[in-house]
Amino acid sequence: MSGIFDNDTMIPENEDFAAAFEEELNKTFKKMRKGDRVLGIVASISGNNEVMVDVGAKQTGYIPLSELTSDTSKNPSDLVKVGDEIELVVIQVNDAEGTVQLSKRRVDEMKGFENILKAYEAKEVLTGTVLNVVKGGLVVDSNGFHVFVPASQSGLSRGADLNVLLKQSVRFVIIDVNEQRRRAVGSIGQVQKAERDAAKAVFWENAKEGDVYTGEVKSLTSYGAFVDLGGIDGMVHVSELSWARIHQPSDVVEVGDTLEVYIKSLNKETGRISLGHRKAEDNPWVKFTNDYAVGDVVDATIVSVTTFGAFARITDGIDGLIHISQLSTERVANVKDVVNVGDTINVKIIGIDADKKRISLSVRALVEPDTAEEADEVVYSDDTAAE
Repeated sequence: MSGIFDNDTMIPENEDFAAAFEEELNKTFKKMRKGDRVLGIVASISGNNEVMVDVGAKQTGYIPLSELTSDTSKNPSDLVKVGDEIELVVIQVNDAEGTVQLSKRRVDEMKGFENILKAYEAKEVLTGTVLNVVKGGLVVDSNGFHVFVPASQSGLSRGADLNVLLKQSVRFVIIDVNEQRRRAVGSIGQVQKAERDAAKAVFWENAKEGDVYTGEVKSLTSYGAFVDLGGIDGMVHVSELSWARIHQPSDVVEVGDTLEVYIKSLNKETGRISLGHRKAEDNPWVKFTNDYAVGDVVDATIVSVTTFGAFARITDGIDGLIHISQLSTERVANVKDVVNVGDTINVKIIGIDADKKRISLSVRALVEPDTAEEADEVVYSDDTAAE
């Protein structure tokens, strides 16, 4: 009598026994039904397409890449490795082929939606990544769950290009949830506003005149530059941007520049903050008075010509007046007969008015040091010039 021997035990070979054996064997496997949540162990990773998983069933379990993640830039090996235990949901059972299709992404979405509901009730701020720019707004991934953020809630100005946020990490709150349809709407703008309001409150509580800040230039006008002090803007008047004479803020700064400023004055009631940028130690007049004195002979460049004389630049930001009477030892009828803009000439400092910041220069004094007289009237100051 033929049979199979195992440990000296004879097991008869017949159809009834085979059927009974298969039935008992099948009992050791899990019954897979669509919608079941199961634990699986990663058995192998098939290239960039799918992951094979042991879920304790007689069918072969697999996870297509599309059911592993919603991030199309990822490969299976970026997300799991052989031996990992992961929670899955059954999405299709094919007994004929002996396979069961599984999804990790849908489990992540379920858990993500549970977190969304909790965050909605608690008004919690969430962090997510902008996956797509769609009609009317953004799709943000929050722990596997997709939240729609309308363009009006993006935190950007109206009409701005939403693509600047693509793939960026953003902070948002849930402002609406539809539990039946498992959908949620979020707002980035509300978080930004709350953060700005909090920053403003801290600023007004602590800020005082003289405080120094480093901030980004947010916008320019014809009269000044607005600088972000950390949630609140202050203005640097054009006259405070440089010691040099400038016509408009864009002559020295651009939007996006980082600027060190200090508070000149502030008014909590009006919300106005006046800022300074020029440093006292950079004042060209201070530098001039430290380095030059009456009697010094210097090279100066003619920067403008008037009917009564010529203005000559001694150093950056410092011009002096050569009165027509000091241009030559001879009588001068027309200044342009002697000097023109761009000429560099040798002059003597014959007068410094520290209070009015005026400097008188002379060519004549170089030739007649004992007889040259200072101009009858010095009309020049460091912030005026006539052509």
